[in-house]
This record gives sequence, structure tokens and C-alpha cells, in this order.
Amino acid sequence: MGDYLVVGVHSDAEVEQNKGPCVMKEEERYAAVAGCKWVDEVVRDAPYVTTMEMLDTYDIDFVVHGDDITTAADGSDCYQLVKDAGRYRECRRTVGVSTTELVGRMLLLTRDHHIRGSRSVRSPIQGVDAAAVADFSQGIPAGALTGIAHYLSTSKKIVQFSSGREPAPGDRVVYVDGAFDLFHTGHIEFLRRARELGDYLLVGVHDDQTVNAVKGSSFPVMNLQERVLGVLQCRYVDEVVIGAPYSVTKDVLEDVYHVDAVAHGASDQPLDIDGKDPYALPKERGIYHEVDHPGLNLTTSAIINRIIDNRHVYIERQARKAKKAVCEAEAEQREKEVRAALHI
Repeated sequence: MGDYLVVGVHSDAEVEQNKGPCVMKEEERYAAVAGCKWVDEVVRDAPYVTTMEMLDTYDIDFVVHGDDITTAADGSDCYQLVKDAGRYRECRRTVGVSTTELVGRMLLLTRDHHIRGSRSVRSPIQGVDAAAVADFSQGIPAGALTGIAHYLSTSKKIVQFSSGREPAPGDRVVYVDGAFDLFHTGHIEFLRRARELGDYLLVGVHDDQTVNAVKGSSFPVMNLQERVLGVLQCRYVDEVVIGAPYSVTKDVLEDVYHVDAVAHGASDQPLDIDGKDPYALPKERGIYHEVDHPGLNLTTSAIINRIIDNRHVYIERQARKAKKAVCEAEAEQREKEVRAALHI
């Protein structure tokens, strides 16, 4: 739609006032948006209601939002001012991908969103207190959570996200792998540092059954298609192996590209379901590297624990969001009717 993308990110205070408690902290969200390969500039502490003054301050021609209305705490359309000024454009909203949807999955601890396979899923949860989540969804008021949406990707969507770049002759190829669930700044910082080990970063993303067999419970929170697109949007990633094996194999190191280095975060790594070290082969070849980074303490389990520790706050958030969504849908329908009447 344009040549330069500026993304405004709201502060925690603004989001809590107008929407509810954040899952990711303010600094984490700034860093996550900055890590997206399509973003040119991040505006920190952007106002929840977009104003003409903000557009003029950052020399912005127009604002883009999905085709669903977003309202502030007082029920007003957050983009009405720019709509009235003719500086607003819409794109189609991606159904089934939202913070509300993911919080709902974490509250329900469901596996309904997983892409089914044949691998065993009997394994204890890792990183989350099982006692705290054993009957976590019991007693939740009807309508407080979203239903589980099944986001379906297509080859066209994957091509849109893919860099399309091949390693150049002489490029040093680095391979990393993981679940990359709830793609967050810990992942981004790890990928940035792994990329510095070479010239081309190849990322293996494990399928849902592999992740569940190793981590147990309702992991992963996001299904394979969602996680692959999350990794592909990162500016440090060149290519993705979809459904990569949990243990690094000869095929991984030689068949996709010739891998010169394999990296993993400097943290405990669960063994494969056969009890073997998943990085045994790259260690034998002397190409294994551990990457230390400041985001090691931010993990998918840590994010889920934020929801668990504040269960009632997030249940209330979901209930408010569901009620607000009804009002927004009604406002959206009224706007469509006005447009139709005006032949816009």
C-alpha cells in the first residue's frame, strides 16, 4: 500500500485502560514489532485513538487497519478522526489470529488447535506447574472465552512471508530449531545472535505432535502453520524447514543446504523421546554452538505462567472483550450500511 511502514505500539497503560491487561510487556512488544521484517519504524507509546497530530508528526500519509472496528474505552471508533479526514485504508482481517484467541487457548488448555498426527502425546508438562493448571478451565463463566479458531494457511500465504532468498556461493549457513511457540522477544534475540554466526539462517520448526510429545500438556499453544508464519516474519530468518525433526539429523545438515553451524540457546534442552541428545550429531561434527542472550528468561512457559498467575484477571478480560466485540460488530454493520447507502 505504501513505501515505508510506521507501526505505533501502545503503552501498557493505554492498552489496560482501553482493552484490558497485556500479555506481553511494553518493552517486549516494542522489540517484537521492531523484529518484523516489514516494519521500518516503531512509534513507542502511540495514542490508542489515532489523531491527525500524530500522523503529521511522523509524516504519515494514511493509516491502515483491518476491516473490523476497534473502539476505545468510551465506545468511540479509534480511527474515526482519520476516517473523517480521508486518511484511512482497510485490509482484510486475518480470522482466528488475535491475542484474545491465544489467551483463550491458554485459559482452556486445549489441544483442539493442533494439526493432528500420529506421534504420542503422553508426556508431563515442562516449565509450568501441573497442579496450577490441572483443572484450570473449570468454573469459567460461559462466554468468557473465545472459541478455538482453526487458522489455515495456504501456499500463497507462505510465499508472501518467505524471503525467497537462496544462500549465495560461499555463504555460511546456520541452522537452529525449536517450537517457536507464542513467538516472542526471547526468540527474536536468539535468532538475531544465531544469524551473526553466519550469512544465512535456516530455522527448523517442529510439528505439533513432536512439540506435544516432548513438552506435554496443551503445548504448543499455536499450531504449526501459525508458528511457521511467526518465524518467517522475523527479519533475521532466511528460510524455514516445516516439521523439522526434533533431533538434528544428517538429512537436516546436508539435504536442504550444507549447514556450517548449528546453534541452540544456552539453556536446558529436553532430550528426544528416545532419551538421546537432539544435538549429538552436530556436536560430533564440531559445529554446535550455544548462544547466550538477555532474553533467555523469557520463555513460552513464562508467558503462560503470566496468564495462570493472573487467571481471574484474564477471564474478566476475555468477558469484557467478548462484550466489546458485540458492540464493535454492531458498529461495523452500521458503518457498512451507511457506506452502501452512499455507494462508497
